[in-house]
Amino acid sequence: MAVQALDILLHNPTLSAPLLAIAKKVKAGERITFDEGVYLYEHAELGYLGVLANYIREKKHGDLTYFNRNFHLEPTNLCVYDCKFCSYSRLIKQKEEGWALTMEEMMEVVRKYDNEPVTEVHIVGGVLPQYDVAFYSALFTAIKKHRPALHVKALTPVEYHYIFKKAKIDYATGMKLMKDAGLESIPGGGAEIFHPEIREQIAKDKCTADQWLAIHEEWHKLGMRSNATMLYGHIEKFAHRVDHMERLRQLQDKTGGFQTFIPLKFRNQHNQMSHVAEVSVVEDLRNYAIARIYMDNFDHIKAYWAMISRETAQLSLNFGVDDIDGTLDDTTKIYSMAGAEEQNPAMSTKELVDLIKHVGRKPIERDTLYNVVTDYTEVVFEEEAKPQYYKLPVIN
Repeated sequence: MAVQALDILLHNPTLSAPLLAIAKKVKAGERITFDEGVYLYEHAELGYLGVLANYIREKKHGDLTYFNRNFHLEPTNLCVYDCKFCSYSRLIKQKEEGWALTMEEMMEVVRKYDNEPVTEVHIVGGVLPQYDVAFYSALFTAIKKHRPALHVKALTPVEYHYIFKKAKIDYATGMKLMKDAGLESIPGGGAEIFHPEIREQIAKDKCTADQWLAIHEEWHKLGMRSNATMLYGHIEKFAHRVDHMERLRQLQDKTGGFQTFIPLKFRNQHNQMSHVAEVSVVEDLRNYAIARIYMDNFDHIKAYWAMISRETAQLSLNFGVDDIDGTLDDTTKIYSMAGAEEQNPAMSTKELVDLIKHVGRKPIERDTLYNVVTDYTEVVFEEEAKPQYYKLPVIN
């Protein structure tokens, strides 16, 4: 169907010459340029983008849609940085509004899942002086000692930059220490928007784009994998989004260490940018689709269902997305505190499988590195879930 849809598009006499040229590149498996990426944002309608993105998605993955069983460990929401878009963190002087877990309290969170078939712990939070290289090394080691098979995906370059600078060690030394302690992959957070014109306004204090990329590069040099994100839908322009993706695409050409690109929607509740309106669901889907078209050397495009809603996550599976994250429960407050639809984000495996099947895709439980844990394509649960999601809308 994806091939047929693209062929029909290529014979559409009303298609502009630039859009036709881009569609031909996609059909040929050729990379689009920076200017073409901007052109897509400025001129391409959702239906056109969906055809191209779905063609690429199905060429890479067919109908397979990935999820994992994970939980979040958030050491603290207190932070030395003051990012304008952040609804989650509190400054140290606001400590009465926050939390800062001890090592034992963090291990209690890990032990809570001892009898659950989770494969990953996702550790990310605020930046505090007491959480230093020694602390996180000890935490990672303790987790791996307690549950060796649990994959430790932890900390963003924002956190690593801070603790390495405090310890007076370079990135290469620091990342090797983290790997030796039990770290197995790095999440994609802290990227926000790389372009300094925007980064200076929304995240002035924390690591620069070059520093963020350098830490991932050092991690990739160790033969390890990581993810990448982009915060979209606030004060950035389309060219800033493409600039962000271009820098990631260039590093991926160099290292091949990124697994997944994750566009993150700006949510405007309870932060210093509440005056900025959120973008529409249509723009969400356009953004996923353009990401899939532009990020040709990334295997996966992920949508966090907890951030964009279950319905939009379903729709995104026809616009380039092949991963909707995991069965994370309310251990994560990052999305809900920013005003996401899911205030207590939790889905059972059955719910996730049904969500994927109801839009004609094949649910695959993966581990962090995209090894297949369980193929749920033919699995029938004891109680069939009643369809509770939605037909795709008619988009003119």
